[in-house]
Amino acid sequence: MSRRRGTTRTRLATTAALGLSATLALAACSPPGASTSGEPGGPAASAASDGSAPSCGSADVSLSSYIETGFPLFKALSDEFTAQHPNVTFDIREDQFAVITQNAPRVLVDDPPDLMRLPQVSELAADGLLLDLDGYAEAFGWDEWPSSQLEQMRVDDEGRRGDGPLYAMGLNFSMTGVFYNKELAAQIGMDEPPATLDELDALLQEAKDADLTPITQFNGGATGGLAFPLQGLMASYGDPAEINSWIYQQPDATIDSPSNLEGAEHLQRWIDAGYFSEDVNSLDYAAMMSRFIEGRGVFMFNGDWESGNLDEQMAGNVGFFLMPPVEADGGIGAMSAPLTYGISAQAENPDCAAYFLDWIATNDEARTIAVEVGGSHPMGPSDAFMPEVDADTVTAQTLEAGAAVGENNGAMDFIANATGSIYAKSWTPNLQKMVAGEQDPSGLLDAVQSDYESQIGG
Repeated sequence: MSRRRGTTRTRLATTAALGLSATLALAACSPPGASTSGEPGGPAASAASDGSAPSCGSADVSLSSYIETGFPLFKALSDEFTAQHPNVTFDIREDQFAVITQNAPRVLVDDPPDLMRLPQVSELAADGLLLDLDGYAEAFGWDEWPSSQLEQMRVDDEGRRGDGPLYAMGLNFSMTGVFYNKELAAQIGMDEPPATLDELDALLQEAKDADLTPITQFNGGATGGLAFPLQGLMASYGDPAEINSWIYQQPDATIDSPSNLEGAEHLQRWIDAGYFSEDVNSLDYAAMMSRFIEGRGVFMFNGDWESGNLDEQMAGNVGFFLMPPVEADGGIGAMSAPLTYGISAQAENPDCAAYFLDWIATNDEARTIAVEVGGSHPMGPSDAFMPEVDADTVTAQTLEAGAAVGENNGAMDFIANATGSIYAKSWTPNLQKMVAGEQDPSGLLDAVQSDYESQIGG
């Protein structure tokens, strides 16, 4: 491991621990020579004028970037990229994910960045706000990667995901599951991860009986976190492929199914049993992370993007497992999706932005940062370099779990990504009402399905 990377990782982990998000403001300079052509959202140039793949050139470039606050991966990657390409700097603006979710269309119209963290792809692509990346996919060879890596970021001419042109790329391939505090888990007799939902239920009750908070989870604000355990429970009871069909807006797909109702009813039992903190509806993401790191909860439903941070902050005291199935021999499913970034259709530096995205997936140093800071499997060719990971870390556990999900074909996109507003305007308020006793599981799914049909015009 290089000295520079180790120093960067330690510094960023400390920043994350303090809950700070640094903003890098660098002077804008002239763009590279190559540029896109055609209408907004149209295919990008597949090569520079001399026939080579697009690059950042040698002139000074400032890549404007609109990213999610509180997550150090993009900053770590951009710092390393600048170290390798001194002519390229990054002008970074950060916002909470809920703010990005609400403001994405306006930002892409009024102040289009070169690179942007995308809350949802299909509507932004359909509105011509994102650059079609198929030309870059051909030039860089992305279309030779495993197709499953890119299908969630493809949108057809009817706005359905899973096929059609490529409109985004991932910094890595993230996955959600259950983190646990090993010391607290030992106090309730947990010596290995639960193999079934019944076993998990029993552990939650043991934690409750021991006056511990069984689950530290956020559900406050415009984008609540009870959607994480809910989706895991729905996949335990049903087929993850059916959930993906709904997210991808396939004809006649519904979230209001018998198996999803069983999952929602299971979540309701957890709420009624008091397994979440009393202030779950006012708890935000940062507060959840602080409480878990401080040992104020046994379990937390979250994503592997926190693995590197938790390995730093809770070294040796954190473990990870996937949501268990109903039966011990049942299939496993998990939300597994790219950490999605797109290039604005009106970007000033699209070639350099695309080159940066390709570098993240193919450069050895970048792939190491994706694992050590992001805690997730990098994008890219199946035979690409992978850094060694300490087997005793939670990062090693999340990477192993991701491989298991892939082998079982249990990967799902996030239910929040079905439409641009379904997360903030339907899932979150209805789950908050369920906690408050103002909504029941059947009503939750019925309301979300109704909102979904209204939003997609169904």
